Amino acid sequence: MECQELTKVLLKQQKKCCFICEKPLDCAIDSIEIDHIIPRSKGGKDDENNFAATHARCNRNKSDSDLRVARCLAKYYKVKEDVGNQIPNRPNLADFLELYKGGKYDLHINRQDLKLTISMPENNNQHYEELIYKDSLSGLEYCFLNLPIEYLHHDNRINPRAVSPRIRGLIIEFLSGKPQLHIALAWGTIEQNRIKVQVFDGQHKVVAQLLLGVRTLPIRLFINPDPNVLLEANTNAGTILRQVAFDQSIQRFLGSQLYWEKIDEYRKFTHRSEEDLSFTEQELVNFFSGQHREVARYIIDDVRISIIYNPENKLRDYIEFSGREGYKPLSYSTIEKTFFSLFIRQTPMQIPMNLNIEVGENPRQLEKMQIVRLANLIASLFYIGSYDFDIGANKVEDKLRRGEPIPDLHLRAVRISREEVLFNILRYVQDLVKQYFLMDGQVIDDVELFQHQFSEILWMMIERLLANITNLPLWINHQISGTVFGAKQDHEYWKIIFATGLDRSGIQVIAKPLNLNELVKE
Repeated sequence: MECQELTKVLLKQQKKCCFICEKPLDCAIDSIEIDHIIPRSKGGKDDENNFAATHARCNRNKSDSDLRVARCLAKYYKVKEDVGNQIPNRPNLADFLELYKGGKYDLHINRQDLKLTISMPENNNQHYEELIYKDSLSGLEYCFLNLPIEYLHHDNRINPRAVSPRIRGLIIEFLSGKPQLHIALAWGTIEQNRIKVQVFDGQHKVVAQLLLGVRTLPIRLFINPDPNVLLEANTNAGTILRQVAFDQSIQRFLGSQLYWEKIDEYRKFTHRSEEDLSFTEQELVNFFSGQHREVARYIIDDVRISIIYNPENKLRDYIEFSGREGYKPLSYSTIEKTFFSLFIRQTPMQIPMNLNIEVGENPRQLEKMQIVRLANLIASLFYIGSYDFDIGANKVEDKLRRGEPIPDLHLRAVRISREEVLFNILRYVQDLVKQYFLMDGQVIDDVELFQHQFSEILWMMIERLLANITNLPLWINHQISGTVFGAKQDHEYWKIIFATGLDRSGIQVIAKPLNLNELVKE
């Protein structure tokens, strides 16, 4: 069959839509390409049934040589573009359920002893019976169901993870005929003979199957559980047990959730009101003596999350939480090892949590607010108007050495974003704050610096310090790309450079050592 005739046949079969992006194909204005759906390298045939018509741009930019996988990934990236770039921890299962018109209904349930009668009046009045099992260790009851996606919902509280591009591997696995080895987990509470099935584990597997057109999925449903038990179990699986690949930011988010669960539990035990915060962090840790390490960590997790997800935090736009590595200049891990390690008090406090909170002088609140303000200074001086997302941060030094044009402002932003560099820059901020308070007659421990109110004069000094560091010529020096900015270095490497002007091998990196007093001059 000739190419022109094949194109007509395919366009009719595909209802004049691109096989990959599923948007209209117009022969008059679009450049159209014909390609194998299953590539010949994977056993695909030169057969009419194995050809598809696509936009030329879609075929050139496809995420996989198998057009079925490419089509699934195009849907994934469309959803990610719609919600994931604006909202943290998105897209999630709920976004894909919405795309495929799932997550609409509750199940109708009638329980008699260890038997459930399930009905779905919205689905041709389908009904069937299932047995209830009891876990011998946890005591939780559960059953196994095979449910249409209209009856599945996402629990964003227990599982706040975003669905990542790594879903590609699952799509390929399912397309090759491999079974789902571990089915999704869900929970629900029976109320007035109805139950909302909330999926909290296995969302990547569910989404992969949704993208492949599956509309009925197997579920293990926990019946009437304590959701806090599931929250802790899921958190432990992704942290201390390493059973799930949780990103650090997700671990912190879950820790923050558990922190407030522990507060509620403590309030109930001590007969306090729902708003009472007149107790200390240390009292909370002492109360949960058997979990004191975990609770102490949850406290810090909540501080981290409060800073990162503060709506006024402009630096967040430049932090990569997961997914497309190298698109943004900062990793979440870098933020933890710089801002958070230097400026957050890591030990529980022994003052009431609500002390002076109404007048804006609560130490924890000050800590959060002032770290956000510092983050905004960093964002405005280093990134806003300087960092180019189209170029990204991946292998910038390699591109520079190959002679590719990298704008100076972008190069500076990428170099300053290195963890070892940013850590040492922030050490100067720390030293400035300590010196300022010392000159005012106050000796303050490093861990408490940001829990004391900064004056506007101090903020002006911090801004001048950062601006002067920003203007150092080394950030745009192309000649040191393969040496100073070659391999990743440790913190001590840059500490030596800033203190002496030379690196360990004696290379002159900056004209003279950095002097704190000179750095705060206009």
